[in-house]
Amino acid sequence: MASSIETGHAKNVATFEDLISFCTGYGATYNPSKTTLIITALSTQLTAANTALQNVKVAKTGFDNATNARELAFKPLKPLATKIINALAATDAAKETVRDAKNANNKIQGKRAKAVDKPDPTTLAEGEEPAKKVSTSQQSYDKLIDHFAQLIATLTAEPNYSPNENDLKLTALNTMLTNLRSKNTDVINATTVISNARIARDKTLYEKGTGLIDTAQDVKMYVKSVFGASSPQYKQVSALKFTKRPKG
Repeated sequence: MASSIETGHAKNVATFEDLISFCTGYGATYNPSKTTLIITALSTQLTAANTALQNVKVAKTGFDNATNARELAFKPLKPLATKIINALAATDAAKETVRDAKNANNKIQGKRAKAVDKPDPTTLAEGEEPAKKVSTSQQSYDKLIDHFAQLIATLTAEPNYSPNENDLKLTALNTMLTNLRSKNTDVINATTVISNARIARDKTLYEKGTGLIDTAQDVKMYVKSVFGASSPQYKQVSALKFTKRPKG
């Protein structure tokens, strides 16, 4: 379902088409000297606005597909990391290596390496609130990739890590790491595409002086000047409501 913000943009464009229809209906009486207000120019601006809206829709679909694909790619990471730790612990690897691997896994799982002590309320002054602890969970996709890469580096340096299970082998883990990086990059690129599409749309619709909204206001003023403020023609166009750029 389209957001209220996107619907607001589309409503402005649809209302602009209504405006053109009214002006076309005035026939030869509608004859502005300003070239941007003639019917052909208005139609060209309408086409550009519809194209800008469609480009945002296409970009949004690409962004949604990329984020969905990234989510699916990362879904197996946490259970896989736990399996890796269990496989490593079952080898003759040094306890320091296992500890390092567990630290990387804790970060992947979003766990603290060490539990944080709760403040003793009896030590607080009257009215004093316990200090808020800054979260150490590093669960962004960039961080998860970094933690997984560190885990793989630890395993690579451990000669005793040589599992028979295909999904735990270093080749499979490195392939997964490459895929995670690729999926994350796809989202980054898709974010750029949709951001640029929205910038272009906003320029087409809301640019001061040349955007669709300001053009519509100029058309209304021209109709008012030709037919008069109390004319039925001006009442037609003045009833058409355009909204300023919605936030978002």
